Amino acid sequence: MSTLADSSRPARPAIAWIGLGIMGSPMAENLIKAGYSVTGFTLEQDKLDRLTAAGGTAAASIAEAVKDADVIITMVPASPQVEAIAYGEAGILAHARSGALLIDMSSITPQTSVDLAKNAKEVGVRVLDAPVSGGEAGAIEAVLSIMVGGDKADFDEAKGIFDALGKTIVLCGPHGSGQTVKAANQLIVAVNIQACAEAVVFLEKSGVDLAAALDVLNGGLAGSTVLTRKKDNFLNRNFAPGFRIDLHHKDMGIVTDAARNVGAALPVGAVVAQLVASLRAQGDGGLDHSALLRAVERLSGAQI
Repeated sequence: MSTLADSSRPARPAIAWIGLGIMGSPMAENLIKAGYSVTGFTLEQDKLDRLTAAGGTAAASIAEAVKDADVIITMVPASPQVEAIAYGEAGILAHARSGALLIDMSSITPQTSVDLAKNAKEVGVRVLDAPVSGGEAGAIEAVLSIMVGGDKADFDEAKGIFDALGKTIVLCGPHGSGQTVKAANQLIVAVNIQACAEAVVFLEKSGVDLAAALDVLNGGLAGSTVLTRKKDNFLNRNFAPGFRIDLHHKDMGIVTDAARNVGAALPVGAVVAQLVASLRAQGDGGLDHSALLRAVERLSGAQI
């Protein structure tokens, strides 16, 4: 089986990118800026136009995108979408060359990643699960945290690609480990946003200067990346999606199910998962997850 390290392969692997959404588009563009050849496929023509404007190549199908690729990177919303693009006659595994490396950067269930690696091995395709944290801003700035599951040799081979996308890049263990760590990340982020939202409402109802209060809080032990990234959202009530409630709802389902399977109690996480679900049920699923503030305001009697 050939690998990216073969002398017959180009020094920089040819990349196929599937999924050019809020995260995928800037990530693919950062690879182009780093000197990689990127061929992309997605269902939205405007996203393909954006890729070509950045110097990439648009493909008309998954098959066309992956057939000559050394590395195939996928960034889609959830497990059903990963399975849809990976399997079947039109899917990645049917058209990728033997020896190609498939890096799934979607946030999905650990078991989906384990199954994908097993099925891909049968057709000579290697797999890494490599979900990310950092949101749209982190994707644009190429400062994402990337948590990876899979074989160390494949991780080492892909390190240059990861370096073009993020700053904190860690091999967490075998297949599925990256997704397990991402689930924990989403638990921490959701609880943190909820705590910040409750603090914002408490401060405002107490008549405190909110901007000043958030500045001083962020300089102490209460400070966090969440507060740094989301402070302006809270101050301006600007909930344009960087990471949508719909997606965080999906992720909270992943972490609560995974925790149940291993016997881990998540009492606070379970409550926040319900608060995320309730916000989504109220029609706010398309907003940024900082819109958890809206739910706290409603509970506190604010008119929204």
